[in-house]
Amino acid sequence: MKKVFKNAMLIAASALLAVNFSSCKKDPQNNTEEANKATKEAIVKQYLNHTVYPTYASLAEKSDLLVTNLETLKGSMTQPNVDAACATFLEARHWWEMSEAFLFGAASDFGIDPHIDSWPLDEDAFNNLMASPNMIAQLANDEDGSVAGEQLGNALLGFHGIEYILFREGQPRNVADINDDMMIYIVAVSRDLRNRCFQLEVSWNADAPQAHKALMEELELNTTVNGGGNTYGQNMLQSGQAGSTYATFTNALEAIADGCIDIADEVGTSKIGKPHTGEDVTYVESPYSQKSIIDFYDNMTSVKNAYMGGMEGQRDEALSLHTYIKDNNPDLDTKALNAIENALTKISNMKAPFVLYYADASAGEAMEACQNLSDVMAEVKAEFAKIDRK
Repeated sequence: MKKVFKNAMLIAASALLAVNFSSCKKDPQNNTEEANKATKEAIVKQYLNHTVYPTYASLAEKSDLLVTNLETLKGSMTQPNVDAACATFLEARHWWEMSEAFLFGAASDFGIDPHIDSWPLDEDAFNNLMASPNMIAQLANDEDGSVAGEQLGNALLGFHGIEYILFREGQPRNVADINDDMMIYIVAVSRDLRNRCFQLEVSWNADAPQAHKALMEELELNTTVNGGGNTYGQNMLQSGQAGSTYATFTNALEAIADGCIDIADEVGTSKIGKPHTGEDVTYVESPYSQKSIIDFYDNMTSVKNAYMGGMEGQRDEALSLHTYIKDNNPDLDTKALNAIENALTKISNMKAPFVLYYADASAGEAMEACQNLSDVMAEVKAEFAKIDRK
């Protein structure tokens, strides 16, 4: 009986040791899941800090400078002042187009995209505006741009309203062709444009300049997710936590991919496709400055920045969708890299200006390259769920 009892005690002790050892040793699967989550979180942080935030900061800066340039032009109508305003306009335009791979969030939720970037300009509405002394008087007193933002429709606002006044046939307009009422109009519109660019910056980055935040409060423009306490950046960084609109960091990566999918599709199907196929030959972006092809190229660069881990000069490929996909599906990563470079190359090879050569075969090749990029980025998005299931 003693021997049996002793053996039983030994068995029990062994079992207890096994349980204790097991409880101390981490579950390999859980360990892998935690590492995967940490990787995705690091990618999101890199994306925000080195793609979204600096792009919107530059857009805010240049849109603010554009207001200053146009106010200077209004006070001193000289050709050098027109040229300076045109140069700043193109810089602001560049940063806007570089943001179009992340139009999800504030740009769409607050209607900022159509508000500042609708085309073509409604020339009949513009002529009616110029023939309305009452409306011109209101715009003349529009110190903060709120009258323009509230009273003018999207087809008279934003970049293309300003472009219409400043450019003709790809060159800065002759100062003699710009009258006082036109200047009243574009100064007011530029202030509204600045307001919306500040709104984008403040809505994403909790560390945006205090002066920009103060203007948003003064104008009572929304800058948080669903009216809550989080910026769009904070919302993404809190993926998986209560209050975030992203249930997991995988969902956050999918949102980044969706932004790339959408802009590649828009450039291929609409921006290039509508004029090229004859569906709508008036649907030409930036026709007065004749910078359409530059717009398209910047849009594809925004996809590249989102995929590669940041803007040029701030990029960290180790913390990118590129490396994440490469580590799990190298063939798909190669496909994505090739699709991005092919879209950029085909756009660069388009016959310029697009407003005159939208029917050229080179436009068709660029259209197909952008559509292909959209399809490949959809494969990238689908890959995230597959990685989670491994």
